[in-house]
Amino acid sequence: MDATSKARSPADRPAFLITIDTEGDDLWSASGEITTENARFLPRFQELCEKHGFLPTWLTSYEMAESPVFREFGRDVVERGAGEIGMHLHAWNSPPLVPLTDDDRACRPYLIEYPDNVIREKIAFLTQLLEDRFERPMLSHRAGRWALDSLYARQLVLFGYRVDCSVTPHRNWAGELGDPHGLGGTDYTDFPSRPYFVDLDRIDRPGDSPLLEVPVSILNTGSIMSRLLARTPSPIRRGLGRFFPSLIWLRPNGHNRSGMLRILRQAGRERWPCVEFMLHSSELMPGGSRKSRTPSHLERLYDDIEAVFSEAADAFAGAVLSEFRETYGSAEK
Repeated sequence: MDATSKARSPADRPAFLITIDTEGDDLWSASGEITTENARFLPRFQELCEKHGFLPTWLTSYEMAESPVFREFGRDVVERGAGEIGMHLHAWNSPPLVPLTDDDRACRPYLIEYPDNVIREKIAFLTQLLEDRFERPMLSHRAGRWALDSLYARQLVLFGYRVDCSVTPHRNWAGELGDPHGLGGTDYTDFPSRPYFVDLDRIDRPGDSPLLEVPVSILNTGSIMSRLLARTPSPIRRGLGRFFPSLIWLRPNGHNRSGMLRILRQAGRERWPCVEFMLHSSELMPGGSRKSRTPSHLERLYDDIEAVFSEAADAFAGAVLSEFRETYGSAEK
């Protein structure tokens, strides 16, 4: 029995979706050349997924597509049916490089801030590169820095993408600037929190396009503190959020195991069609992110992931994003 068939289960089990932003090392604090050493640390996580019958979707950036280590790893994963390769586009370092700010590496502008023709060219380039590298069509996608709009969604459909997972319900990224003269990221405050086929004119509502949106699993605690934090400047919000979380993500950070388990249990009670777990590939390497600065931090992160996967294995079925999209689309008809 291969990993794909092992993960399949009766139709009444919701899907457990694992999405990995597969990108360079510590992109948010590192300077100078982008490195991809974290590619050497990914087999451990892949093995953990397979142990529990889960199938990760590795949403891959330009630098990782160019990494020989990741290419070997990714080809093995897809050839064994043990996961999927999708696209994750960081506009500031993905060709063709077209300067948008005085320092794109420092500002990290959003793809949606570029001219329309540059958006198309960047999507075309990375899609073709990934399909050449992994000899599979690209069907699954997540926007870099979570920024999606109608134009971007239309281009994804034109290039054959079937499922997106950029929406972070209840989260407003407008305060996080890319271009210093821009409007910031996408405001997902009022977006659906369950999967829906996107209206390409208004991506915040269901429509009849072939693109399925699968939002990251995030709970809004609805507390008074959460409403206050929503109006607080970003640096202060991040600091206080550790002690008074306004949003609970299915995303490990070393101190949120109970919150992640709360999502699983609520999803089971309310019969959600799926939950979506996410993290960054760099978080799986010691020193690869602020969440895994030391080996002990990484082991704590893995302890939490193991706890979540162990509980999820009893009630959820593993699937890659594109498989879930086809199953969900058939159920909707």
